[in-house]
Amino acid sequence: MQRPPVVFQLAGHPLRWQLISELARSDRRVRELSSSLGQPQPLVSYHLRQLRAADLVSTRRSSFDGRDSYYSLDLDRCAELLASAGAAIHPALTLGRSDPEAPRRSRRLRVLFLCTGNSSRSQMAEALMRERIGGAVEPFSAGSRPKPLHPNAIRAMSKRGIDISQQRPKHLDTFRRERLDYVISLCDRVREICPEFPGQPPTIHWSIPDPAAEPGSDRDTYPAFERTATELEMRIRYLLHQMSQQEGVRS
Repeated sequence: MQRPPVVFQLAGHPLRWQLISELARSDRRVRELSSSLGQPQPLVSYHLRQLRAADLVSTRRSSFDGRDSYYSLDLDRCAELLASAGAAIHPALTLGRSDPEAPRRSRRLRVLFLCTGNSSRSQMAEALMRERIGGAVEPFSAGSRPKPLHPNAIRAMSKRGIDISQQRPKHLDTFRRERLDYVISLCDRVREICPEFPGQPPTIHWSIPDPAAEPGSDRDTYPAFERTATELEMRIRYLLHQMSQQEGVRS
């Protein structure tokens, strides 16, 4: 007898489905998942291992506390498994990937990306979102300890046809009184000190390592910036789909 597709085996368990749903929104630590789902940490860890074995979930050591780890969901892997599962049922049930539509609302969504230095990750995210969606979303970036823009961040964006050489680092205090629709932390350290913003906008955490922390010269560390840009492109693509769906419901 043919076994069900892997994605059905994994997501068919209620707790694993809850874990997938939680991690689809934001990277989380085990204790946060345990608290939000009301389940003991050993049980949550067991089911996270099942998801990791299927390469649906990955883990990274926290840059704030090396004894801790963040779990993230590989949305591209989810899409791949869903597509193969649909095809296993019937050839007509394959899923195609589409570009996100601009969120429909009377004013532009304001999104703030945060990291420590505002020299690479958050600057790249700001530029990628602006380029991908045009004027429908107004992205910003800032840092808790701003420092000059990293030349490899400029280079990685230039490779994608985006010029960020004129962007400038900003302190997160610049936005403390700003009205925002989403706040996205890209750094484990800045997540721990992220202030509250007016209206308490939704907060999302993407645990992405600092490419500038890689050892070696700028030439040696450039591949890390490429990996960071690629991951940001993927995460932003899915975030824009989510935002489009939410705005469609409201309109």
